[in-house]
Amino acid sequence: MLQETTTAAAGGSNAEAFQQMSFTHMVQAFDAVAWIVFVTLVLFSVLSVYWIVVNFIKNVRLRASSERVMSTFWETSNAQDAIRYMEEQKRSEPFSKIALDAAQAAAHHQRNEGSRLVESLNRSEFVDRALRQAVTRESMRLESGMTLLATVGATAPFVGLLGTVWGIYHALLRLGQSGESSIQAVAGPVGEALIMTAFGLFVAIPAVLAYNFFTRTNRLTNNKFDTFAHDLHDFFATGSRVGEQKR
Repeated sequence: MLQETTTAAAGGSNAEAFQQMSFTHMVQAFDAVAWIVFVTLVLFSVLSVYWIVVNFIKNVRLRASSERVMSTFWETSNAQDAIRYMEEQKRSEPFSKIALDAAQAAAHHQRNEGSRLVESLNRSEFVDRALRQAVTRESMRLESGMTLLATVGATAPFVGLLGTVWGIYHALLRLGQSGESSIQAVAGPVGEALIMTAFGLFVAIPAVLAYNFFTRTNRLTNNKFDTFAHDLHDFFATGSRVGEQKR
């Protein structure tokens, strides 16, 4: 009978100890440092998810429109119609903006023939400078949110580790205060520590994967920018693309 009572008491203690390892109990037991760690990780998670979604949508739209915009520009028989088509594209469409900058630079240079501008820079150099600025601008726009994803991926595990260390510190304090090494004394702080570690990894891993994915995607897009810019330079500087006459 005594053994059964002891077993039941031990089972109740273990059940109570495991309840202390729940997420609800962890939040209720938070102190100022734990709240700072938790809120920081939540903020990191929200911001990283936001930029992952934004960049994913942006890349999907860009992939869908890039080939259409470039092919339409080269296949349009009249240069003025091609430029008009570029002007009709959305403000967020980068290839049309690069083409428009090149066209505006060539037109500006032509309007100022005989001036000091033409004497200091020929059309090729003037268009090339405009294209470089346009490509740099559109490349920078591709980088939106990338710094935050890199920061979250690099720091979130350490923020979670801070919560882990703080939880273990509280576990040691409870052991010292209780004078016994029971699971009830350390269940709550250890559970808090483990959850903080998992939360930090949960926030960091998607950010790292997204950063690597978007870095590769942006590199491919930048290569398309360069190729398109070179063709535009040849067209606006000489009247045709290298190796191909525009119809």
